[in-house]
Amino acid sequence: MTKEPQYIEELSFGDSVRRAGKTRGNEYGEYEAGPDNGRRGRGRHRLIAFVAILVILALAGGSVGGWWMWDRHWRQIPITVNGTSMKVSVDMTLGRLLRDNGDFDAHPGNLVDVAGDMIEKHAGKPIVVSINGAAVRRDAIDSTTIPQDGMVMVTSGEDVTEDHTVRKETVPHGESIGIAGGSIQILKQAGKDGVHEYWVGKRSGKHVDKGVTVEPQDTIVVPLNPRPEGKKVIALTFDDGPSKYSGPILDILKEKGVKATFFDVGEECLSFPDAEKRMLEEGHQVASHSNTHPDMPTLSRDALRAEIIAGFSNMKKVSGHVTKVLRAPYGAFGKKQWQETSDLIDMNVLWDIDTLDWKRPGAKAIHDAVMTGAHNGAIVLMHDGGGDRSQDVEALPGIIDDLKKQGYEFVTVEQLIKMAGDAGDTGGGTRVTEPPAGAGTCSYLIGGRPPSVSPSVSLTRASSRQRERKVVERMTGVEPALTDAEKPLNTSDLAALFT
Repeated sequence: MTKEPQYIEELSFGDSVRRAGKTRGNEYGEYEAGPDNGRRGRGRHRLIAFVAILVILALAGGSVGGWWMWDRHWRQIPITVNGTSMKVSVDMTLGRLLRDNGDFDAHPGNLVDVAGDMIEKHAGKPIVVSINGAAVRRDAIDSTTIPQDGMVMVTSGEDVTEDHTVRKETVPHGESIGIAGGSIQILKQAGKDGVHEYWVGKRSGKHVDKGVTVEPQDTIVVPLNPRPEGKKVIALTFDDGPSKYSGPILDILKEKGVKATFFDVGEECLSFPDAEKRMLEEGHQVASHSNTHPDMPTLSRDALRAEIIAGFSNMKKVSGHVTKVLRAPYGAFGKKQWQETSDLIDMNVLWDIDTLDWKRPGAKAIHDAVMTGAHNGAIVLMHDGGGDRSQDVEALPGIIDDLKKQGYEFVTVEQLIKMAGDAGDTGGGTRVTEPPAGAGTCSYLIGGRPPSVSPSVSLTRASSRQRERKVVERMTGVEPALTDAEKPLNTSDLAALFT
């Protein structure tokens, strides 16, 4: 039986049918990409690349962020707290460190009464915290980060004493005033009263004797005879100026290249201001010889202090010069005067060569007195005021020239003291002769000369008459005659008369 062929109808959808992004096969059975399929492929590739980039960035960001967190927060650093080593996170603050460790057993101080007994616990000062020795304020503790290797100290706060009243009593200071035998009297230590306190607590009501809270400090004055070692120096000094004779004396000193010390009277400074200024301008030392040239031991405490203050004040008024160096008129300044004025002066300068120029013995006698008594560290007493000083002017050039020939260097008193340093003789020095047998106290002389008065005649009487005579001379211009008792008057040891 013959099968008849079956016809299957081929459905054709034309070009509307596509296979998996391909067109219908061409005559070679191949398919070609359409425009939509190309765009989708490229988009897919871009998406994959973008995702890859995001992954890379995420990985890199995670690494950087992790490193940052480690470096800024997680990393451990060494520190020391109260001498003990420990490690903390790099961002550890003081506040967190204290809270995490119970303030390292430190605690605020207590409120105590005047007797030291506790009134209220932990009501005193707060704990104290420092880093590397620098205290940290309480309001900055939470914001202060501890540095690597930082040394932290945490200490308990101090106790606070209750409010109280204080009654103070003065503890008088002592004194050690030994001035005999020196050409200079120096204040080594100013006296200062101490303080004794009594407290009464306002809350506790307790009364407590706190004892001496400020120790008294003694007044210490010592005698000095400067003797610079390895030197040959001498100090020329002039009293009672300035006056009309000061100018010629300054001219000679300038010409000879010599510095001297002038002890000026305050009222005379007002009268001769140019001379006062010139002394300072030409490098001389200027100190006070009081204000009106009184006999200081005869003055009351208040009058003595006023006299010294006025002398310094007038000098400052004229020249601006400030000093606390004094030469008391007649050298009369003893223990009582030091007790009353040690807060006003640093030293009282005497002398150990008295030219007796105030007696007007003649230029040669003045010259010879200096040359005879010259020695290393000598202080020569002359005058540029207080009377006719023409003989001093006449004698001065020869004194300077002859001392230079003997190798002497001229210094001020201030320079002399500095040069002597510890070489100053605080006893009588070699210039003091021991009293002869049977002689009364202070009846011996300077320079080894034997006394020419009866041992029963003390220098107290003689010095009194000398002071009276100089006052008369200053007021009248007439020199009173000397008595025998006055002739051997001690000069360098005048201070011994007033101790």
